[in-house]
Amino acid sequence: METSERLPNSHTEPDGSAVIRVLSYNIRSMRDDTDALARVIGACAPDLVLVQEAPRFFRWRKKLARLAAASGQVLLTGGATAAGPAILCHLRATVERTEDVLLPLVPGQHRRGFATAVVRFGAARVGVLSCHLSLQREERHEQAGMLLDRLAGLGVDHAIAGGDLNDRPTGGAFARLTEGLQDGWATAPWGGEFTFAPAAPFQRIDAIFATKGIDVLGCGVPLGLPGVTEEDLRAATDHLPVLAALRVPAAS
Repeated sequence: METSERLPNSHTEPDGSAVIRVLSYNIRSMRDDTDALARVIGACAPDLVLVQEAPRFFRWRKKLARLAAASGQVLLTGGATAAGPAILCHLRATVERTEDVLLPLVPGQHRRGFATAVVRFGAARVGVLSCHLSLQREERHEQAGMLLDRLAGLGVDHAIAGGDLNDRPTGGAFARLTEGLQDGWATAPWGGEFTFAPAAPFQRIDAIFATKGIDVLGCGVPLGLPGVTEEDLRAATDHLPVLAALRVPAAS
């Protein structure tokens, strides 16, 4: 499904609240068409990019920095130090702090982690978390609880989380997150729903969540967004991105 509805651009409102664009994207270690990947990110004009499967090995920081520069972003945090999740941001963001968190390692499974930050857009202050949850159901459910705990521990009134959940909305980990957070697509559907796989998407396993005080203005796969082509979406990586427009209230 393509959309004819316009997603709000980033701006600051008279009351000091900030409308921001947040993109969540599994980039498969940049093993595909990195030019197409940069074009998709750039066309979405995000203020924050929540990355999963960032490069983790040889010269990984340089690779991430090049992608950020090519798409109008800067590298904020994450990558190998978070076992894959990363956060890119636009220069509009003022960074207060960052922290990369490694989750408990289950023998025989991949190491997982969170990339986190607290940033400000003018008078609006928001916590941010990028995640890539386990393929195993029980571990994934536990990690969803750790995600909620980590957001609560950021010490902010408003927070955003996004990533590759490896779970559908009917799954236990997804449901655990929606007990305390708004699911962007379910709250304000915009664009396309399914995120995997690009050639013939049939399931939604990537999502953006927000705490209750944030106003979700629209969220979904940016199909039909000017500058985002089906060819680039298929060439960039093995997931489709999720783009959200969110209104974050000014700090009291």
